[in-house]
Amino acid sequence: MPLEVRAGRVSIDPRDPRFYSDPYPAYAALREAGPLVHWDELGYPCLTRHADVNAALRDRRLGRQILHVATREELGWAPPSPTLAPFLAFEEHSLLELEPPRHTRLRSFVNTAFLPRRVDHLRPRIAALAHALLDEIPRDSEFDLLERYATPIPVLVIADFLGVPREQAPQLLAWSHDMVAIYQVRRGPDVERRTVAATQEFSAYIRELIARKRREPADDFLSHLVDARDAQGERMSEDELVTTAILLLNAGHEATVHAIGNGVLALLRASRNPAREFLARPAEHCEEMLRFDAPLHLFTRFALCDMELAGRRFAKGERVGLLLAAANRDPERFAEPERFDPTRSPNPHLSFGAGIHVCVGAPLARLELQVALEVLFERLPRLALAAEPRWRDTWHFHGLEALHLRG
Repeated sequence: MPLEVRAGRVSIDPRDPRFYSDPYPAYAALREAGPLVHWDELGYPCLTRHADVNAALRDRRLGRQILHVATREELGWAPPSPTLAPFLAFEEHSLLELEPPRHTRLRSFVNTAFLPRRVDHLRPRIAALAHALLDEIPRDSEFDLLERYATPIPVLVIADFLGVPREQAPQLLAWSHDMVAIYQVRRGPDVERRTVAATQEFSAYIRELIARKRREPADDFLSHLVDARDAQGERMSEDELVTTAILLLNAGHEATVHAIGNGVLALLRASRNPAREFLARPAEHCEEMLRFDAPLHLFTRFALCDMELAGRRFAKGERVGLLLAAANRDPERFAEPERFDPTRSPNPHLSFGAGIHVCVGAPLARLELQVALEVLFERLPRLALAAEPRWRDTWHFHGLEALHLRG
């Protein structure tokens, strides 16, 4: 798409299909323009290069929230929309939005559950689920990978992990899609209403489930959270439990769905024999898939104090965008970054973030991606594209609307 950077500013409509279908040429232009470019449609400057994004993710002068150190009046912000009050109240307890010490406390409840040695015991369960899903697809038929495979695996795995009944999966997906829609650019009032409704309904369901776990604890993570205590011997509050459970359900499938879809598409386009090549180096292929076409393209941070970043002064409360996907294709960090190359080593992509907000579920996401694709290519070694892929109008969660394949 036509793109011109002038005086450190750029105008790109994130909802333009020419952009969200393939944002990487635009990212290359932004990196060339400088380490920090103001994106008019987003309303804030963005870091584009690997070294700068990596440093910013770890910089404790930057935070996910700002209202713990400044008031809306100090920042010149308008009052929050009354319509969004239930959603904003929900986010007040979100690991994604908190800074220490609350972030440290809440993360302590979930960290150990997602250690690689803990999640690896899920490998047989993920493989069995993958086989069962492929059993339902007729041989040599055309099918949508997202609908029939990439979507069910992570939502059912995280539901089992937390102790949510599998039959709730379609409803969980609907609530999740409506909640994450709030992050899209130029959202309308209909999106906000659906987000609030989904937040309220999802929260009510989780509250009922928590009450059930208190009465009848089971061998699942939600039962563990209900009973867990922090270093001071305190339990999570009811609101913290609800938000954490929903966050794990939402984050536990949304990005993994797109990692599977984006990764399969990248491999099919790059390789003459994708099944053989993937099965020879599954872990390396998964890391390159995550680098080459990451499911999450943007994180934002607030300056927690007056500071300098990439040669620009930021006042306390100013926002900066961290373009993870642009950093992942920085030629200063990756040789031939536009080439899909599973042999590259090291591969320090930033698709899971870094610093204290690094994705807590990264070990589970990696395991799901690897096992799902191992089973897929073992069962369907002649897998090929059956139609041109369709991309979703959700640039921040970069992923496909559908990926029709023939096995």
